[in-house]
Amino acid sequence: MKHLLATTSALAVLLGVAAAPAFAEEQTAWRLFVSDHAQPIVHAIDMETGQKIDKFNVKAPTSLYRSSSGRTVFAVQGKGDVISVLSSGISFGDHGDHGDISIEAPKLLDISFEGKKPSHFVDHDGDIALFFDGEGKTRVTREADILEGKPAIREVTTDAPHHGVAIALGDHVLVSEPNLAKPDELPIGIRVVDRSGASVGGLHDCPDLHGEASSGNLVAVACAKGLLITSTGTGAPAINLLPYADLPEGKSTTLVGGRGLQYFLGNYGPSAVVLIDPKSENAFRLIELPTRRVHFSVDPVRAKFAYVFTEDGQLHKIDVVAGKLDASLKLTEPYSMDGHWSDPRPRIAVAGDRIVVSDPLKGVLHTVDATTFTPAEEISVEGKPFNLVAVGGSGEAH
Repeated sequence: MKHLLATTSALAVLLGVAAAPAFAEEQTAWRLFVSDHAQPIVHAIDMETGQKIDKFNVKAPTSLYRSSSGRTVFAVQGKGDVISVLSSGISFGDHGDHGDISIEAPKLLDISFEGKKPSHFVDHDGDIALFFDGEGKTRVTREADILEGKPAIREVTTDAPHHGVAIALGDHVLVSEPNLAKPDELPIGIRVVDRSGASVGGLHDCPDLHGEASSGNLVAVACAKGLLITSTGTGAPAINLLPYADLPEGKSTTLVGGRGLQYFLGNYGPSAVVLIDPKSENAFRLIELPTRRVHFSVDPVRAKFAYVFTEDGQLHKIDVVAGKLDASLKLTEPYSMDGHWSDPRPRIAVAGDRIVVSDPLKGVLHTVDATTFTPAEEISVEGKPFNLVAVGGSGEAH
């Protein structure tokens, strides 16, 4: 697993490693956005100080997603039939040999996207696709247009409402195909449509479609029998199936994409995760966990590592190059995976040199020093802090 990405200086700025003149005043800023499990609230926290910056009221309890640039955070409110947008207040400018950082107050934008039962948010290179399960429709827009207050929207409509997903890739959109015989079940495949809404090519079979991610120029979609892989570029995307090979019976339903190293990390059964390198002869490497998995995330700063939280209250560090657990740390009381899938359970985010784990039943955020993998400070948050999104990096301040 050594497919290093050709990163741009903009990404280097985000990760805090961009070169800058010796006289430049470097500034680092990391913010954490935290949604409550039960209340329609989003907290903004300054991770450099641990202090709360602001609290934003939305319509319903929300799942949070950050854009690729980190300039916006999307609050997807499935029970509120709306997606709200926050400006993170942190942005970066790429000047080739160095990067600038701009820091402003975060704010809830006046722009929102309404529709029945929004579910999936996917951003690819500034093209944002918002899927509404209750309509079977995708609304595609650009982050730049949202920030200018004039989001142009194009819709992609499927044949039936379903729990679906769409991925906007320039002139084309990959969109899930519903199971028309049983619309309440997972999609059966992916179609590619152009700007006119016309299908390009046939249906790409993907039974039990659920889960997508990007890593570098690759996009992966999880299916019952493997992953559909496409590489981005000009023209209509070519899609190929990467079948699960030499793995026990099972499937992935959630994927995250590596940054700095090109790979995907997925769930596989209740007590394992799988590392996926589509360009390797041995594409799948299974990592067994001591107990059932609760949540996992990659480290965008230290590309070699990813993290998984298990129901026994432990946070585990994964060495994605070696393909094994590297260290484990007890953080919380047990969070059993028995019960409803949506019960409040910990989530992970990485904010610079801090790994953050929410503890909704205790009302705190646990932080871990990412360099030593030892406990650091705790941050108290009212209510049940749940979903986490981290935004930040370093740059030259003017």
